[in-house]
Amino acid sequence: MIKQAVIVAGGLGSRFGNRTKEMPKGFIEIEGVAMVERSVQKLIAAGIEEIIIGTGHCSEYYDELAKKYHIIKTVRNDNYANTSSMGTLAVCAPLIKGDFILLESDLIYDAVGLKVLQNDERANVILASGKSNSHDEVYLAADADSVLTNVSKDKSIIPEPAGELVGITKISKACLDKMISYYESDKALIKLDYENALKQVSTAMDETVYVHKIEYYAWTEIDDESMLERATKEIWPRIKENESLLNIRREVLLNPGPSTTTDSVKYAQVVADICPRELEFGNLMEEVAQGLTEVCADPKDYISIMFGCSGTGADEAMVSSCVPPDGKLLVVDNGSYGARLAKIASVYGIDMDVFKSSTYEPIDIKALEEQMKSKKYTTFAIVYHETTTGLLNDLATICPMAKKYGMTTICDIVSAYGGMPIDLGKLGIDFATSTSNKHIGGMAGVGFVVCKREELLKQKDWPMRNYYLNIYDQYKYFLETKQTRFTPPVQTFYALRQAIIETKVETVEKRFERFTACWEILVKALDEIGLKMLVDRKYQSHFITAILIPETPKYSFNELHDYAKSFGFTIYPGKLGNIDTFRIANMGDIKPEEMTHFTCVLRDYMHSIGVC
Repeated sequence: MIKQAVIVAGGLGSRFGNRTKEMPKGFIEIEGVAMVERSVQKLIAAGIEEIIIGTGHCSEYYDELAKKYHIIKTVRNDNYANTSSMGTLAVCAPLIKGDFILLESDLIYDAVGLKVLQNDERANVILASGKSNSHDEVYLAADADSVLTNVSKDKSIIPEPAGELVGITKISKACLDKMISYYESDKALIKLDYENALKQVSTAMDETVYVHKIEYYAWTEIDDESMLERATKEIWPRIKENESLLNIRREVLLNPGPSTTTDSVKYAQVVADICPRELEFGNLMEEVAQGLTEVCADPKDYISIMFGCSGTGADEAMVSSCVPPDGKLLVVDNGSYGARLAKIASVYGIDMDVFKSSTYEPIDIKALEEQMKSKKYTTFAIVYHETTTGLLNDLATICPMAKKYGMTTICDIVSAYGGMPIDLGKLGIDFATSTSNKHIGGMAGVGFVVCKREELLKQKDWPMRNYYLNIYDQYKYFLETKQTRFTPPVQTFYALRQAIIETKVETVEKRFERFTACWEILVKALDEIGLKMLVDRKYQSHFITAILIPETPKYSFNELHDYAKSFGFTIYPGKLGNIDTFRIANMGDIKPEEMTHFTCVLRDYMHSIGVC
């Protein structure tokens, strides 16, 4: 699996004249987006975790881009004016850990080219196209096995080319090392281009480089004004159309999970078949576990244990595994999910008391503390965000209080995880559950428990209440084998890996800002329409809004659901005892403009039944 990309961007771009005198040519825009930024976006969507940009001329532009996309690292080629692309690649080399995709900065291209290289089983592959008519062609020669034999801009040297160099190449670490060795072997090579270094290693250094040609590939390099005009009028419209054909119909899920996902997460599932017992897949699961932990805790102190299951499955793993054999559990029930924790404990016959609290008002902290003091509890269970209502429980106060009375804290953070900044260590949480299909933005199928290591290790000799969902047994087996005990949902893990990458790019903090913006749009519309919310807004999470149904016999949830669905929105009912509500969720890949559209749909329906 390729995790890194390198963009060589040190050049002066002198053929553009004044346009690039104080700006790198990679920042020339087409439809309002710089070429290099669009390339970064495509690399992220293709599952690249780290992008190294070799800079030179006006390097500060790339440094600013790296502030926007945290997975970018910039390396300056201080000698950019006297070197070429190989010189810039050489300064990036110390940061390259394995196989990578190499790109030029002044390209626009169909993203399918990245997928073609990722899917090619050969280690070193140059992407080539048929005749481009760009008037700046670099021709590639190859033998009958598509092995690179020559590179030239002179058509007379390669009269029947195997293709034209696109500027996107897959390179192995072994090949890179030989390219660097050749480049540094002679000072006369200071102006060497990377494609000629590839030719050298392929023809004389026993490192086979292949040419993969896509005859009608849509791409172009942009080196001057005439090429920019051609790109804008001829090539970019083709790229846009090609890529749009792969867009998946947009359905905005305003239900509380599974949540709306990006197309790149959906497509991440489309991979070559692999046995989950292969080390390659074990490494992927280990990487995913590390990424899940980093979202909410310090990996030095916490570890994520994953199962093929839902969030409720993760809850069951936590409750059945984390209460000692002779322990006593205290559960807070202030909604359906707190009640579910208690139900799980009762199924296992765990000694338990339930502290009941309002489903739409804050927990009475003093009363809860009195309950904690009343008996010798070993374990305390609570839900962070009650998905039934959108009520956010004050764990920053409650969990440290439980720790004060000697309790291990086990928390369902399913619908808070990944949507707001969480630090389990600071909150005093020992075990926390979530799932792949809510704020983290993956597909349904992976449930996980983020465990404090020192607390997890205490379970070593405890008798197992559950076989499939035992946390310690799953932890021990994975530690020894890099495998789960039972078949994992393979494709879901690939999607989850992509979702974690996209979470890191956006950051949890910015994601919470986006959800809050959506919530504010919704609340403003509710006020204008005259609909009431179940939970006081100051206690709401910004993730779920429970809305009281209007007091008119004309209202029908099913009619509202179907009307919203006709515009691409899915909503969810809600009932608490004798209180009827419907719920609107801000989760996953929802955008403020989509929430604005939904509020217009909601307003139209309510107007049709005389509410506003």
